[in-house]
Amino acid sequence: MTVGFFITVLFFIAIGIAEFFVFIKSRKINAALAKREEESKRKMYEMEILRELGDKIGYSLGAQNVIEIIIKSLRDIVEYNVVSYMLLSQEKLVFRAYAEKPASKKFIADVKTRMVDYISTTLKTDFKNIPVEETSWGSVFDGELDDKVGSFFCIPLTISGKVVGFISVADKRANLYKEKEINIVNGIVQQATQAVTKLQEVVESENSKLNAMVASMTDGIVMTDMDERVLVVNPAAKKALGLETKIEISVLDIAKGLKEKLDIKDKIDESVRLEKVFVSEEISLGNGFFQIIISPVRDRWKNLGCVVVLRDMTHEKEVEQIKEDFTAMIVHELRSPLDSIKKMAELMRQANVKKANRESCLQMIYSNSSDMLELINNLLNIAKIEAGKFEVMKQKSSIKKIIESRVLFFNIAAKDVKVNLTSQFADNIPETVEFDPRTISEVLNNLISNALKFTKENGAVTVQTLLHKNGESLEKEAKVAGINWFIKADISNIPDSLFVAVTDNGAGIAPDQINRLFNKFIQAKSTFVEKSGTGLGLAIVKSIVESHGGTVGAESIEGKGSTFYFTLPI
Repeated sequence: MTVGFFITVLFFIAIGIAEFFVFIKSRKINAALAKREEESKRKMYEMEILRELGDKIGYSLGAQNVIEIIIKSLRDIVEYNVVSYMLLSQEKLVFRAYAEKPASKKFIADVKTRMVDYISTTLKTDFKNIPVEETSWGSVFDGELDDKVGSFFCIPLTISGKVVGFISVADKRANLYKEKEINIVNGIVQQATQAVTKLQEVVESENSKLNAMVASMTDGIVMTDMDERVLVVNPAAKKALGLETKIEISVLDIAKGLKEKLDIKDKIDESVRLEKVFVSEEISLGNGFFQIIISPVRDRWKNLGCVVVLRDMTHEKEVEQIKEDFTAMIVHELRSPLDSIKKMAELMRQANVKKANRESCLQMIYSNSSDMLELINNLLNIAKIEAGKFEVMKQKSSIKKIIESRVLFFNIAAKDVKVNLTSQFADNIPETVEFDPRTISEVLNNLISNALKFTKENGAVTVQTLLHKNGESLEKEAKVAGINWFIKADISNIPDSLFVAVTDNGAGIAPDQINRLFNKFIQAKSTFVEKSGTGLGLAIVKSIVESHGGTVGAESIEGKGSTFYFTLPI
C-alpha cells in the first residue's frame, strides 16, 4: 500500500471524526434550542395566565377563578384526559372536573377518590367523610367505558400562606407524567398564586384602610352583595338600628331595626335592579332622626351589590328647632319693649298727664328703646361674624381704664339690684396693651351684665385682672395677686397674656351647661333662677376675643358662683 493510500484513509477518518463531532454538537444545539423553545413556551404560558389574572382583577379573584384560569389552557403544556380541582372548607369539598378527552364517570370518580386521599395525607386531616359537591363537564360519558387512571399527579394551591385547594391532572396512559411535567405545572401554579397573594395583600391593606374609615364615619353604612347578604355594617349603623350586641347581621335584622318604617329589602332590590338611588323621608329611630339613602354599587363589569347610608339628621333637626325657638324669642324680645313704648306714648298724649308721670314715661321709653337697640346691635354683630366681616381695630390702650369705666357705668344698675360691683388688679399690669377698646368694652359689658343678672341680693361681682406668664401656674399668679376665683383649669400653655375674669357669688351653672355657654342662640340654664335673654352675648364675646388671638372660658360651682374669663396676648 502506498503512502497516498494511507493519506486518503487518514483524510476520510478525519472527516468522519469531524462529522461525528459536528453531529454531537448539532444534537446539543438542537437539544438546547428545543429546551429554550419549551422554556419560552412555558414563559409565554405563564405570562398569558398572569395577563388574564390581571384582566380579571376588577371582576373576581377567588381561588376558584384562579384555578379555572390555570386549567383553561393547561392542554398547551401537558397532555391529559381529565384536569380537576378541589376547594377546601370545613363544611364541604367542592370538586370540579373537566374532560379534555372522552372519560367515563367511573374515571372521574376514581380521580375524585385519589384527590381526597392525597389531600388527607398531605394535610394530615381526614377529608373522607366530608360531603363533596361535584360537577363535571367536557367529554364525559354516562356509559361504563373500560378506562382507568394510568397517570395522576396533584398540586396544592396556596394563597396568602393558606392551602385553599388542589389541582390534579390525570390520563389513561400509564407512566405518562415525569418530574419535568409535574415541575412545569407546579411552576405555573406557583406563579399564579404568588401574583394573587401579592394582589390580595394590597387589597387587604386597602380594605383595612377603607374599613377603618367606614367604622369611624358618623353616618351608618351597610353594604350588601347581589344575594342581599350583609358584607359591611359600621358601628354607627348598628347603633342607629339598635343592633350593637348582634355579631352576624342580616337584611331581616336591618328591617326589624327600621321598625317597619321602610321596606328595606324591597328598596334594595329595586335600587339594584333599576340601577337608581333611593332617598327616603326623615324617619325616627330610637332617639334620633335619619334619612335612608340606598344606592347600587358597580365596577366596570357588573353590579356588585348595594350600599345603604343612614344619614343622621338629629343635629340638623336640633339646629332647626333652635332657630325656630330663637326666632320666637326675638319676636318676644322685640314685642315687649315695643308694646311698652306704645303704651307710654299713648299715656303721654293725654292732656292731663302730670309732669312727673311724663318724666317716668320718657325714662321707660328710653330704657325699652335702649334694650331694643342692644338686641339689634347683637344681631348685626352676629351677622358680621357669620359673614366673616367682623373686624377689630387694635391700638395702644389701657385695660385698667377700660375696666374702671365699665364698672362705673354698671355701678348704678348694681346698686339697683343690691349687688356690690368692684374691680381688682395685680400690681404688674402693663400700662398699655394693643387691643380694640370698643370691642373689649363690649366683652366686659356682656360679662358684667350677665354676672349682675344671675347674682342674688347682697351678692358681689368682681372684675379681676392679672398678667399671666407663659408656663407659669395661673393659680399661683392669682394667689400672689390676692385674687380669689373659681378657675381650676390648667392654662399654663397660653402665651404671655392679660388675664381678665368676672367672678360672682351667684347661682352658678350646672356642669352639663358649661360647654354650651358660648354657642349661638343658647342660654345656660341655672338651677336657681331663670332669666330671659337671647343667648347671643357670649357668642359675640367668644368671637371678639378670638379675633384678638385670645381664649375664653368659664368655670362654676352650683350655688356658689361662676367665673367667666378671657385672655389678650401681649
